Amino acid sequence: MLAAYLTSLGFSDLRIGVVATLMLAGSAALTLAVGFGANAVPRRRLLTLASLLMVATGLGFALFTGFWPLALVGLVGTINPSGGDVSIFLPTEQTLLPETVEPRHRTSLFARYSLVGTLLAAAGAAGAGLIGWLTEPETPRSALRVTFVVYAALGLLMLTRYRRLSPAIEPVVSRSSAALGPSRRTVYRLAALFSLDSFGGGFVITTLLVLWLQRRHGISLAWSGAIFSWASILSAFSALGAPILARRIGLIRTMAYTHLPANGFLILAALMPDATLAVAFLLARSALSQMDVPARNSYVMAVVTPAERPAAASLTNVPRSLATAIPPIAAGWMLSRSTFGWPLIIGGGLKAVYDLLLLQQFRSLRPPEELRPPEEQRSTAGPRPTAG
Repeated sequence: MLAAYLTSLGFSDLRIGVVATLMLAGSAALTLAVGFGANAVPRRRLLTLASLLMVATGLGFALFTGFWPLALVGLVGTINPSGGDVSIFLPTEQTLLPETVEPRHRTSLFARYSLVGTLLAAAGAAGAGLIGWLTEPETPRSALRVTFVVYAALGLLMLTRYRRLSPAIEPVVSRSSAALGPSRRTVYRLAALFSLDSFGGGFVITTLLVLWLQRRHGISLAWSGAIFSWASILSAFSALGAPILARRIGLIRTMAYTHLPANGFLILAALMPDATLAVAFLLARSALSQMDVPARNSYVMAVVTPAERPAAASLTNVPRSLATAIPPIAAGWMLSRSTFGWPLIIGGGLKAVYDLLLLQQFRSLRPPEELRPPEEQRSTAGPRPTAG
């Protein structure tokens, strides 16, 4: 809905790209601050404050219509134009989840976490499509604005759920004053590679894909909502295959071997002469592109010590916002000059390079559970409950 709303306000493609860039940059700064300051603020309080910021963000987009006010709200708020969960919530949740299960169940836990989140994203996309269907041929601005009121209401719902979390989610051991210790070099190398992946992903964030489908193939908001709803559903259930594949070939190979063909499908989508084939390849990409998410989250948490997890989660998630921040401006400029899918080709190519480098640099660095038989895999702290 973001692209449709900003278009209804008369924003150019370039200005839409600027707003998207500011959103991503703001998310990156907040995520980084959370990771390095996680020990100073209780987790429940941090998640509560994030929920309040989400409410304020939704109301800001619903109330303001000028470019600079919306750009400011996008910079300091929680809305993410890429369609995924790259936000202030992520490093906190990613840090506490591994503490609730034994290491051998960690990847399956992240797969279920990804499944639920992506299915609800699919429901959101379907809701956007429904609004488009009900208001065709041209969705009024008031209907688009309601979307952000709903976003604020969901922030209130999250606030009530976070406040009911058990005190057991708080750290029970004293942590070193250093955010990163023995795993510093590993985390920095992973962050550099994730930056490359995210830089490529910045050319194909959901907002710009919707814009490209509208410009290139004349696909309406209603059809875009349906397409990206199905894309989210395919992505969601593909996550369930990650733990199965990881047990057979390892986490790194799972990430690379599923992500690489997905990027090939993205490039092919740009080359298709009609909408049907372009959408088919985008859906095929969705069926594979998110299988690496639970594997990636699990791998990062496995190769660092528990005390380093908050900083590691932030430093490896920040690139998903920060490195994604510049490409939307370039992609918006490209789409304003030509409807050809140059952003898809550039983005897919850069992400494929990331896959090959990841495989080459980290194939030999395996998490502990891949080096020991299942009966020897035990958590040092033991699982702890997270819900009240």
